[in-house]
Amino acid sequence: MDFYLTALLQGLCLSAIALGVYLSMKIFNIPDITTDGSYTLGGVVTAAMLTHQQSLWITTLAVFIVGGIAGALTGLIHTKLKINALLAGILVMTALYSINLTILGRSNVPLLNTPSIFNLINITGDSNQNSLIILVVIVILLVTIIGYLLKTDFGIAMRATGDSEQMIRAMGVNTDRMKITGLALANALTALSGFMMTQFQGFADINMGIGIVITGLGSVIIAETLINWLKITSIIWSLALVVGGAIVFQMVLAITLSIGVDANLLKLITAVFVLLIVSLPRLSFRRQND
Repeated sequence: MDFYLTALLQGLCLSAIALGVYLSMKIFNIPDITTDGSYTLGGVVTAAMLTHQQSLWITTLAVFIVGGIAGALTGLIHTKLKINALLAGILVMTALYSINLTILGRSNVPLLNTPSIFNLINITGDSNQNSLIILVVIVILLVTIIGYLLKTDFGIAMRATGDSEQMIRAMGVNTDRMKITGLALANALTALSGFMMTQFQGFADINMGIGIVITGLGSVIIAETLINWLKITSIIWSLALVVGGAIVFQMVLAITLSIGVDANLLKLITAVFVLLIVSLPRLSFRRQND
């Protein structure tokens, strides 16, 4: 039971990255590979600051800011230098590897006797249940804030930028600024996910972000499939399903490991699982047309 509870906790930690990928890919239609680098950036900044006795609150703010800067840089390269968004993300992600290694100082840093969001409040005697309550509160706050933002005039302009850039530009909206802001927010959320996961697992590793974008993408695809099946139009419910997608994704991996599959094959299984999720709606659509 604790094995699946751990998977649930990991899913909640990674829900912020799923929300970030949802913003970049579904709101702005931008495939942002910066995610791999900004997730690690959040983790290494967390480890570096907490091991140097910095306040947890200052660390949280710093993680959010540096993640936002990474995303904004990708947005600037894409919009101002007119470089393909995918390539812009790859360039920033590659540069972040060196930056992350410089910040961390070595490949792996453990968090020993450092403050953590998971021991700020002791609601129950069980540490896992306590972590679950704290993560649920954090995720509810994130979903509520992002949902509210997307309902404001600014949020509607962001959504319109992804839906019809030419139309919203004709109405006087600076679409470049919208894209930069959106990518900054997406990567700030991704860094926040690295912040939570680093504290949950108790260490930061320079390679912790490799392939993490597939986790966010898989979570969003699961959510998108459910949104289409259930015909959901509410932004809040869509965001909630994205969080649910992140949890389902981790649960599937946990089940895979629990039935005895070699852990070395986990990345392969992850890729196949995402491929199946992507393919099923298309196969169903083709069968209906036939």
